[in-house]
Amino acid sequence: MAESWFVSQCSSVASLMQLHARHIVMPSTSSTNHHQHLYHLLSKLLSLPLSSSSSSSASAYASSLISFSSQTNPPPPLHNLLIRDLATSQRSPLLALRLFLLLLHGPSPGPDSHTFPFVFLACADLPALRFGQSTQSLAIKNGLLSHLHIANSLITMYSRCGQLASARQVFDEIPLKDLVSWNSIISGYVKMGFPSEALGLFRQMLSDGWDPNDVTVLGALAACSKLGDLKMGKWLHSYVQAAKLNTASFVGSALIVMYAKCGFLEEARRVFDGIKRKDPYIWNSMITGYAQNGMSNKAIALFHSMEESNVNPDKITLVGVLSACASVGALDLGKQLDEYAFNKGLHTNVFVGTALIDMYGKCGYLDGAIQVFDKMPHKNGATWNAFISALALDGRGKHAISMFHKMIKQGICPDDITFIGVLSACVHAGLVKEGHEWFDRMQVEFHVNPQKEHYSCMVDLLARAGHLEEAWSLVEQMGDKADAVVLGALLAACCKYRCLQVGEKVIEKLLEIEPTNSLNYVLSSRIYAKSNRLDDSARMRGLMRDRGVIKTPGCSWIEICGEVHEFYARDELHYRVGDIYQMIDLLIWEMRLEGYVPNTEL
Repeated sequence: MAESWFVSQCSSVASLMQLHARHIVMPSTSSTNHHQHLYHLLSKLLSLPLSSSSSSSASAYASSLISFSSQTNPPPPLHNLLIRDLATSQRSPLLALRLFLLLLHGPSPGPDSHTFPFVFLACADLPALRFGQSTQSLAIKNGLLSHLHIANSLITMYSRCGQLASARQVFDEIPLKDLVSWNSIISGYVKMGFPSEALGLFRQMLSDGWDPNDVTVLGALAACSKLGDLKMGKWLHSYVQAAKLNTASFVGSALIVMYAKCGFLEEARRVFDGIKRKDPYIWNSMITGYAQNGMSNKAIALFHSMEESNVNPDKITLVGVLSACASVGALDLGKQLDEYAFNKGLHTNVFVGTALIDMYGKCGYLDGAIQVFDKMPHKNGATWNAFISALALDGRGKHAISMFHKMIKQGICPDDITFIGVLSACVHAGLVKEGHEWFDRMQVEFHVNPQKEHYSCMVDLLARAGHLEEAWSLVEQMGDKADAVVLGALLAACCKYRCLQVGEKVIEKLLEIEPTNSLNYVLSSRIYAKSNRLDDSARMRGLMRDRGVIKTPGCSWIEICGEVHEFYARDELHYRVGDIYQMIDLLIWEMRLEGYVPNTEL
């Protein structure tokens, strides 16, 4: 008892080693106490928060403890406890496998039925597929694979290693499955990107008479989220309520995510509001749901509510709120989140850093994006994509292409998002020749098939440069992929260059796919007017009126003290509408005094 208390008071690797040395020199220590002391030392070592400077010494010390433990022939239960703790520690699954090997070749009894599940867990976390397959052979040789908990852990191992066929074979060969068996295989299919198959198994499980638990519901809800299966999602919600599962946990978070992914934000908010004690997962799910559905102001407002509730934001919170800041240009709040991330040591996280770069780029503060990018110790493909896009938005096309070359030299393979950034850089910098080159090379050299976004960039690039016939040719190649955004950009260019020949083709296609957008009629009317076809110009205005198309009101945002305020043209519902219009009248009066003449062409 005293020994375990001393171990619990240690706060560093050095103090544990000192206590271990004291234990070694103490006389007349029984074998049982010795083994228990080693177990306490290793357990405490695994629980220590390690800095980068102490992680190597901790790993070396853990290895020596394992070697020492195996040489002193501890009882099997203690070996299993050691392997369990190593396997379930994110830092030590490899050490769990090393101890397992020492078990096989050491003087102590070999592994038993309680050893294998944690070995398979360690193989899943690494992943170490071949080691797991060899361990499975050993379990079969020892006649232990018939134990259900071993088979279940084997399903998990194969699933996480990407071997779903092997996982399914193990599952199908279990004569009497339990709930863990079903949960393991369903979760495996979801995590490997097969949500339809996961829900198929879930339905089979229900037909076999099994009642889902919270783990089952989590897997099924994740599948619904990926498929957008609202019907099954609602059924699961009803089941959660009927079974009285705890929603103030991962289940509540999964319900919010499911409704948000299906676009039902009101239902997601009802689930959120119904949870009295909200943990960070619950807050993050709702904030991210708002941000991903374009409700950036609500995401930011909810973030402020989270702060008022004294719940500390984590890296997932930051990524969600930074995405919202990027959408509405909330630069001041973004800077505050950057400072918070730095103070909490989250700025080195690759996802937070990438979100910061994206936010700074979209808010027009390129210096901030450069500072974050340069300070990031680790960068993945998404980080490079965000930085290239930030440079593109700022019009630094050649710099963006230079960073693209650097990305390739560092061994990071570009994807379709990368080339959207590269082509956008060519658009903003007017690099027509370079745009053509990269559009061709991405297919031939990098095997990236052009998507709608890539064609859109090329159409925009050619249209801005006045190559309207070539741009229209690309639109025809796109077929049904040519949306209103692409056609609208081409029509605006036709208007600028007074190219009615291409413009009329665009007008016909544009009014066919988006007949209720007022801007299409306005641009069409303008291009006819500039070509002195005033009757056709008036006809487009009349067509807009006859179809009841109302001009979409303009919208603007302003950020004050971290809060984003949204304004619409002709809005009469704002609670300070009187003050707003009084200020607008004052500004108009002052502009007229300065000689300003409004442009009413639109």
